[in-house]
Amino acid sequence: MPDVLTPVRTKEDLLFEDSLRPRTFEEFVGQKNIKENLKIFIEAAKKRDEALDHVLLYGPPGLGKTSLAYLIAKEMGVGIKPTSGPVIERAGDLSAILSNLQTKETLFIDEIHRLLPSIEEIMYSAMEEFSLDIVIGQGPSARSHKLQLKKFTLIGATTRAGRITAPLRGRFGIIHRLDYYQEKDLKEIIKRSASILKVAVDDKGAAQIAHRSRGTPRVANRLLRRVRDYADVKADGKITLNEAKMALDMMEVDSLGLDEVDRKILLTIIENFNGGPVGINTIAAAIDEDKDTIESIYEPFLMRIGFLERTVRGRKVTPKAYQHLGFSSHPSPQKKLFEK
Repeated sequence: MPDVLTPVRTKEDLLFEDSLRPRTFEEFVGQKNIKENLKIFIEAAKKRDEALDHVLLYGPPGLGKTSLAYLIAKEMGVGIKPTSGPVIERAGDLSAILSNLQTKETLFIDEIHRLLPSIEEIMYSAMEEFSLDIVIGQGPSARSHKLQLKKFTLIGATTRAGRITAPLRGRFGIIHRLDYYQEKDLKEIIKRSASILKVAVDDKGAAQIAHRSRGTPRVANRLLRRVRDYADVKADGKITLNEAKMALDMMEVDSLGLDEVDRKILLTIIENFNGGPVGINTIAAAIDEDKDTIESIYEPFLMRIGFLERTVRGRKVTPKAYQHLGFSSHPSPQKKLFEK
């Protein structure tokens, strides 16, 4: 997938996301129910002068899990120490992080599903009893020592909630799933980002970018930057409906937000496998793409817009996808009626 449409954070995003990140819950657009619940939980914790319960945020990449984690810490009036699952390789690394946390402070672990089993076991007592069992010495002289921790809040974020073990998941008191955004919310996000980036964009231009953003704020902000480049070079710098359409068409982002790889997946199933059903491993081999990438990035979007079905026997292309790609809706190889 071209970087412009991947919901996974890229190096370029790191340069922009901090400046575009919402600073208050009021600035955070979308996910209304989650925001309202978190506001109540935070207010209650502050009223009792307690640390907030541990929070698990899960959902597709690019929807604002990291932004929410930072907002929770800010609203609680405490510091936040960010890390990620793959970075914590040894028990000593985790012990050092936890023992340095101050009372009510927040530890944010991104990709928490990738914690090593040995590290995850240490988290159990840390989350539940706020203590660490440390083994001092080796062999017969080894002895266990319990290190008491200050009460902290763990915020875990993951795109693969199913890979989190039941014991770890059960220790989170607050669990929320972030869903894809509606176009009106994406339009508001684009206009806010445009204001911060000092980009002139009208309502129709913002709406067109939102329409092709795959329901993902990170993609919307990335498309805004690319359309801004086009408008600076080909127009007078203002993003209108025409400039947005021209720029996105040039990047091969079609009217529904499909890109080259999305179309390749669908066309491969239609032309090589009679429209399906076909197994995910076969699709991955046929298009030379990683199976996990297809399952975590492409497939959820194609299923959400009704272009792909997941059946017991495998993946199957829907009549809606046939129509969009210019085929007959009959589920068998057909000659294209027109080129998109």
